[in-house]
Amino acid sequence: MEISFVQEDRYTFRIPRRGKMRVDAVFFASKPILAQLESEDYASLVQLANVATLPGIVGPALAMPDIHWGYGFPIGGVAAFDPEAGGVVSPGGVGFDINCGVRLLASGLEHRDLEPRKAWLADRLYEQVPAGVGSERRDLKLNRKSLARVLAEGAGWAVRQGWGAARDLDFIESNGRLAGADPGRVSERAYERGLPQLGTLGSGNHFLEVQYVEKIYDPEVAAVFGLHQDQITVLIHTGSRGLGHQVCQDYVQRFLQAAPKYGVELVDKQLAAAPIESPEGRAYLGAMAAAANYAFANRQLITHYVRAAFEAAGFAPREHGLRVVYDLAHNNAKFEEYGGRRLLVHRKGATRAFGPGAPDLPPAYAAVGQPVLVPGDMGRYSYVLAGSEGAMEKSFGSSCHGAGRVLSRTKSKKLVKGRNLERELAEQGVELRAASRRTVAEEASEAYKDVAEVVKVVEGAGLGRRVARLRPLIVVKG
Repeated sequence: MEISFVQEDRYTFRIPRRGKMRVDAVFFASKPILAQLESEDYASLVQLANVATLPGIVGPALAMPDIHWGYGFPIGGVAAFDPEAGGVVSPGGVGFDINCGVRLLASGLEHRDLEPRKAWLADRLYEQVPAGVGSERRDLKLNRKSLARVLAEGAGWAVRQGWGAARDLDFIESNGRLAGADPGRVSERAYERGLPQLGTLGSGNHFLEVQYVEKIYDPEVAAVFGLHQDQITVLIHTGSRGLGHQVCQDYVQRFLQAAPKYGVELVDKQLAAAPIESPEGRAYLGAMAAAANYAFANRQLITHYVRAAFEAAGFAPREHGLRVVYDLAHNNAKFEEYGGRRLLVHRKGATRAFGPGAPDLPPAYAAVGQPVLVPGDMGRYSYVLAGSEGAMEKSFGSSCHGAGRVLSRTKSKKLVKGRNLERELAEQGVELRAASRRTVAEEASEAYKDVAEVVKVVEGAGLGRRVARLRPLIVVKG
């Protein structure tokens, strides 16, 4: 498919409906981001236009400014479907790492408090939180019955086991548990993969990062979020590990067989889909919610071990005071109401950005909108935004989830070959702990857009507003 688009304003572009598209597609970009899209022959925009061909879509199909090529849907893609109009659910619109998400912790420490113990803390974090391909927690013994409870109960299960406090749940999207989870819809192979991996970071772009608040843009909202200049924070980025991957894999295969039965024409097999109200659709949503609850529990356990690492590094609980600012997902499909219609909103590499007064916000944030957490790369910075009314009007309450890749993992490794990235980061004041040099090479800063450019587009398009910028001090990678 050839792509043509028109510019509606400085940061908004529209792909008019054509061919088999049922609705228009809209994406948010700047000149540098457009240049990057052009350099890949607009492959991710072709994917976005393909999403617009799916039955029951309520337009437009959307892409955030961190857009890049993904499986089926582009990463950064958002699409809403009406179950009463034959709308479909697509595993490719959620992603393989179901409920991959980001959690921000804020401490009572400041930058100067951490510096003397930074290397020591980096070691303790690396010891406490297993990272890397196939990483497992050997000190947590689950069986199938207890894992089924994790899948049904989410982060609340972890809190009830003593890994955290009830107040943690108040600041997790959906209180750390998706309704409708059906552990019986999760395959035995997914159970096998999930049993040893709860409480682990994994590999790839997943990370654990200790940062400090380098800049405050909106003091009033920052105060509501409990953030201040030079404060030590922790960002946790991980998801449902092998269990979620297996759920996606299982249902992609099942939906490829189901689509013809329901007359769902696929312009790309990676868009495998089934009607939301079909037996297959309901089964996937039950399994997806179960995998999402595993991810919520996973981030909750990691939070417990982060707190333990700070204490092992000599910071008493009353001193570090690590609390959950917010935990939000960027690979989910959730029922939400827009314009009086109940829609299933797919977000794949995109997050909620609910504005002031929106449903499902913690009461403490209702007046200012939810925190939107936007990681950058391990050598630069990350951002905290606040959701906006504009997002509710323009993007089904959605925003970007990070910087977005510009180089494949293979190209990134070639680019940095011969460089000592660990030393380069150390010269910037960043302690790096990683299970694999290959992962470090794949995750070099040059592999990503400058997240400041992405955030500029989000703010300029009215999808959110900047609150704070965070600078890395310790990075743990798989």
